[in-house]
Amino acid sequence: MRHPRALSPLTLEAAKLLGGNVRLGRRRRRWTVAELAERVGVSEATMLKVEHGDPGVRLGIAFEAAALVGVPLFDEDRARRAWEAARVEDRLALLPQRVRQPLKADDDF
Repeated sequence: MRHPRALSPLTLEAAKLLGGNVRLGRRRRRWTVAELAERVGVSEATMLKVEHGDPGVRLGIAFEAAALVGVPLFDEDRARRAWEAARVEDRLALLPQRVRQPLKADDDF
């Protein structure tokens, strides 16, 4: 049996905030849970999990629901998002490809 992973309070708050914003966007569009679920391509139960901030929902599903109801993800300007993504890639290029644990030296002579 899998043990549930302990998530930080920040993660739980962020999931609830995103879910609440998805619910608000859906209601503003006067869509039912079933309508949004159909547009996203998931069951109503999964969509309710998104709206309630269940952190176990796949990230892509939550992001798709948010995008469909107009919840801004990152910067709304496409050029700005592309610029920020390029900066992240630039920073990653400066770091080693792999992260290794430092070797523990046996200096007990």
